[in-house]
Amino acid sequence: MSETDQSNPPLLTRPASHSHLDLDGRLLQLLLAVHEEGSVTRAAGRLGLTQSAVSHGLDKLRAIVGDPLFVKSGRGITATAQADLLARRARLLLDELRAFSVAAGFDPAHLTTCFTIAANDLQRDLLLPPLLRRLRAQAPGVTLRVIPSGAPSAAMLRDEACQLIITPRPPEGSDIFQKRLFEDHYRVFFDAAQRSAPASRADYLAAEHVSVLYEPRRSLDVDQWLLARGVQRQFIATVPGLAALGPMLRDSVWIATAPSMMAHAALGDLASAPVPLATPAMPMYMVWHRRHQDDPVQRWLRTALSEVAEAIS
Repeated sequence: MSETDQSNPPLLTRPASHSHLDLDGRLLQLLLAVHEEGSVTRAAGRLGLTQSAVSHGLDKLRAIVGDPLFVKSGRGITATAQADLLARRARLLLDELRAFSVAAGFDPAHLTTCFTIAANDLQRDLLLPPLLRRLRAQAPGVTLRVIPSGAPSAAMLRDEACQLIITPRPPEGSDIFQKRLFEDHYRVFFDAAQRSAPASRADYLAAEHVSVLYEPRRSLDVDQWLLARGVQRQFIATVPGLAALGPMLRDSVWIATAPSMMAHAALGDLASAPVPLATPAMPMYMVWHRRHQDDPVQRWLRTALSEVAEAIS
């Protein structure tokens, strides 16, 4: 069944046979999957169910809450305002259910859950593959959903868009917790077949540079740091993420200043050299909400991420 088959259901009322007592964790998880994926097909794949099973679950939810939940939008579906509200509440309820189930002792081997982590390309490529391998070695029922962090905000954690953010710029808030994972430094990346490393400050400033602009007025920390100290460079291009620097630099004489650990990720086929002038350090943090501070499942997740970061730093 396609998304269009789930669109524009008739206005619903709650029949006597359906009430809040018909809700369970699987229905809440199904609601979140469809809401986050924006697709019945992708939600079914994520949950390991057939599309008809997801459709049946949606019909049951609609009858319980008296709302269409998802309606046709172009070729896909979009959530109603009520579905947006219920998705936020479903995340909280699932957290409570998980806490209830592990109150007597947490055993990862019996855990079935999906962790949502927000990360940009460096953190995503460097940390999350080994993290998932580590988690699933202990908990085969665990899955991972990765979303871009962009300019991370505390609202992402407060609204349960994710359980963890990995970022060099942790958002602030009295309800927001953080831990430093590692500290990196910057290097100059270039195509060694096309040019040599800039040997001096003058060489560096004379070169044509490519850099990252995640969104308007949000450049890399190193770019802001150098500009604040009067270091003027000629930027010929900006790209939306660190991983996109590689295609720009290959087969060109251009250079980019990026975290050194990109040499172990998307820029591994390029040469790199020290920046021939002072640059700041680049710390990396994991960030979470206070509600997860004492959750044994979330503590297990954070411990595993800390161990992965320690192994690669």
